[in-house]
Amino acid sequence: MIIKGLEWTFDTVASTYEKVRPGYTDELYKMIFDYITLNQSCYAVEVGIGGGQATSPFLKTGCNLTAIEYGEQFSELCQEKFKEYPNFSVITSKFEDMNFLDDTYDLVYSASAFHWVPESVGYTKVFSMLKSGGAFARFANHPYQAKDNLPLSAEIDRVYDEYYYKFYNKKQEAPTEYNEEQAIQKAGIAEKYGFVDIKYALFHRTRTFSANEYSILLGTYSDHVAIEESIRKEFFSKIEDAINSHGGSITLYDTIDLQLARKP
Repeated sequence: MIIKGLEWTFDTVASTYEKVRPGYTDELYKMIFDYITLNQSCYAVEVGIGGGQATSPFLKTGCNLTAIEYGEQFSELCQEKFKEYPNFSVITSKFEDMNFLDDTYDLVYSASAFHWVPESVGYTKVFSMLKSGGAFARFANHPYQAKDNLPLSAEIDRVYDEYYYKFYNKKQEAPTEYNEEQAIQKAGIAEKYGFVDIKYALFHRTRTFSANEYSILLGTYSDHVAIEESIRKEFFSKIEDAINSHGGSITLYDTIDLQLARKP
C-alpha cells in the first residue's frame, strides 16, 4: 500500500532499512546490462538510492553514477557505504525538484522508489535527461505473505483489520500476488512519454523470517512507520504472536518486476 506524503518515514529508519530490505536478483541485473552497456565513459542516475540495495552492480561497471535521495540519513549512509568508488556521488533532494542537463545520461534507473515521483513529471524528466539510445530501468519488489501457511495469513489479516486498517480508517481488500498483467500495464506507461523498445520481466524468490525479524522488517514500511507509536507497538506484537503460534516463521513470496525502455 502506497500512501503519498510518507516519503519522510524511510529516513527515520535508514540504518535498519539498509540491513533488512532485500536486494535484487542477478538475473535482473543481467537483463539490464544486456539492454544497455555501461562502462567508464557512461553517466547514470539512480532515483531514490535508499540504503543502496541496488547500487553496487552499477558502480562495478565503472560508470559515473549520481544518486538522488530525499532522505539526509540515507544520503550520508550511502556516501559512507560507497566511499571506495570515486565514480559515485549522492545529492540530497527530491528527483522532481532537481534540474538535469538534457541528452546527457546513458541510464536512469530506480529500484522500488519511482512510485513516489508523480508519473508525468518523472517520465518526462527521465526522457529529457537521456541521450538518444539511453535507457530507463524501473524495478520493484512485491512481497506476498505466507501463501504456504493459510491459517497464519488469515490471522495476520485479522490483526491488520484491528490495527492497521482501523488506524487509517480503510477497509481491507483481499491481498493479491503481483502478476504479469500488472507488470505489462506498468511497462506500457513509458510508451505514453515517447519511449520505445519497451521490455519487462518478472523474477521470483522466497524469504523466511522469524517473528522478531518480520516485525523489524515491517518497521521499515512507510505506512507502518507512520502509525502512532503505541498502536504500532501493539500491532507488531500481535503480528509476532500470530507467527509464533503458527510455526514460528513466515515466508514471503517475492515477485520482482522490471521495466526497460529506451529513448529513440
